[in-house]
Amino acid sequence: MRRDEAAHRDGPRTVAVLGLGLIGGSLARRLARQGVTVTGYDSSAETRALAADAGIWVVEDVESLCASAPEVLVLAVPLRAMRPVATEVARHLPATTVVTDVGSVKGPVREVLEGCGLGDRYVGAHPMAGTEASGFAASSAGLLDEARWAVTVTDRTRPEPLAAVLSLVTGAAGGRAFVLTDDVHDEAAALISHVPHAFAIELLNLVSAAPVREVALALAAGSFRDGTRVGRTDPRRTEAMLTENAGWVAPALRLAARDLEALATALEANAATTEFFDRADDVRATWQPQGAAAVAPTAAGGSPPAGPLPTASLPPGGSAAPGGADAAGTERLSVDLGEPEWFTELVELSLAGWAVVAVRAGLVELAR
Repeated sequence: MRRDEAAHRDGPRTVAVLGLGLIGGSLARRLARQGVTVTGYDSSAETRALAADAGIWVVEDVESLCASAPEVLVLAVPLRAMRPVATEVARHLPATTVVTDVGSVKGPVREVLEGCGLGDRYVGAHPMAGTEASGFAASSAGLLDEARWAVTVTDRTRPEPLAAVLSLVTGAAGGRAFVLTDDVHDEAAALISHVPHAFAIELLNLVSAAPVREVALALAAGSFRDGTRVGRTDPRRTEAMLTENAGWVAPALRLAARDLEALATALEANAATTEFFDRADDVRATWQPQGAAAVAPTAAGGSPPAGPLPTASLPPGGSAAPGGADAAGTERLSVDLGEPEWFTELVELSLAGWAVVAVRAGLVELAR
């Protein structure tokens, strides 16, 4: 039995997915493949037909989706549609259903759901996976395999909804989770996702307006392809993402603009530019790019990477229980959701690089 098959036995067995685009469709496909009872809905009749053809049980409206009384409802709609959709969901959803989402911005979504009366059972979630394509036709049951998820909480989050979402993410969804506050997630997402989207679009804008546009595009190879990949997605989706997270994106863009302006000035003056190019040496030395298929890069044969893993100590005075290390050298510990310190412990451990890998009987198991 594979790890994900074994891990999800105690997780939610019925899940509704509202919105069957790239991420919602991929999640629905994967959960169904893992034996979870999945009910789906999308406002597009064409998308509903595609999902039904793919074997997803699809209903015709939001009321019917809520009537399926799922243990967890996943909101996978565009950010601009969240308020009207959540308002309708709140009218029909049974009180026992936990609500989560897969959006790339967390603070504004929580505000919407709290305003709709769903805040007490909402736990935010964001899988760090995707492509430049969109829609159910681009979705895949394997897109989220071993993806890293941000799961967001507040000090008012109840342990039961959190356990349901974490067990879904680490079980049938096949991922690992970092438990964060909304602000931490949104600041981090601005730096590693939203600002790169803006840069990618600006690269396309520069070429689009250049007199050498045609030959530049004809010569474009790996660096331009990789640097503009996310810029080739639906611009309205990217615009909504950056707009909703403007509080974190705008300051980061201003810092980047300041640095680029200083670089341009130095280049024009034939002045030293070494500091600009060397400033991130510590990141180059310690960080390895990771796709959805790995939380930490591994050498051949499954051994841990040669470079250092994030270091952490247990929060002072906390109740996290060390679990030792396995044969591969992976450190493990657990946090009891029944203890009052769980919120502080999970957030601090996640900030230090510990990932949630399972939930069993109220114990959140973490590894690094």
